[in-house]
Amino acid sequence: MIWGKAKILRNKVKTKGLVVGVGARDALDAKLIERAGFDFVWSSSLCISASYAVPDANLISMNQYLEVARSMNEVINIPIVADCDTGYGNVNNLIYAVKLFEEAGIAAISIEDKKFPKDNSLLDGGRQQLAPMEEFEGKIKAAKDTQKIEEFMVIARVEALIAGWGQEEAYRRASRYAEAGADMILIHSKSVSSEEIVKFIRMWDRPTPLVLVPTTYPKLSEEKVMELGKVKLVIYANQILRAAIKAEESLLGEIKKAKGIHTIAESIVPVTEVFDLQGVPQMKENEKKYL
Repeated sequence: MIWGKAKILRNKVKTKGLVVGVGARDALDAKLIERAGFDFVWSSSLCISASYAVPDANLISMNQYLEVARSMNEVINIPIVADCDTGYGNVNNLIYAVKLFEEAGIAAISIEDKKFPKDNSLLDGGRQQLAPMEEFEGKIKAAKDTQKIEEFMVIARVEALIAGWGQEEAYRRASRYAEAGADMILIHSKSVSSEEIVKFIRMWDRPTPLVLVPTTYPKLSEEKVMELGKVKLVIYANQILRAAIKAEESLLGEIKKAKGIHTIAESIVPVTEVFDLQGVPQMKENEKKYL
């Protein structure tokens, strides 16, 4: 199954109206996403860096991101799309990353056209410096030349709207990246209105499908996205992380206030559900069969 997930994802893109994934920070998140019925898991740079409690600014290494993505992939049957930031450096770093992520069974990677090291796209006052377009074209070509599995996909993430460079520059870059061989174009926006992203979608006239991450414009529902056409992937990138932080803060506050855990039983899952997510029932079956 690990080696067939790129094919699974590509087939979904070809046959399904809209392919929807959710961002994860670890393998437990990935299992919950699969159980909820989503199509794929987004191995999120923001969520993984947050799990280390460090900024999403290329502070942790490629191998740390890779091992988290690998751990997710080993416990679920749906594909992983890995958020690989700028490719962890120049084209040589990206070539190495493609080799390792593909060998780990990752179905697709997303790389963005910003300079290394990057700031998170949604960071107020962030350093949103774009790489030269020709340099990023070279990265796309290198990634596609490096992959060995035909169905493996390279998603080019366009940050021109994030950087405030406007629609024409976003379109120009997206077109060039599509011509360079990108399988999909992730057009990113931090506008609180969907108007900016809808304008781009309507302007897009290339066959390369689009990817959206509607974090800041949540009113653009899947139904509305399908009406627009041209978009094949939607990623809910960081909602699990944000929900978990809120729930954990609330729980910790209640324990501190109550001076014990006697008031929280109804707000947490039983330990048996934890065992189930860990695969303990299968482990015990194996013991019965083989020990």
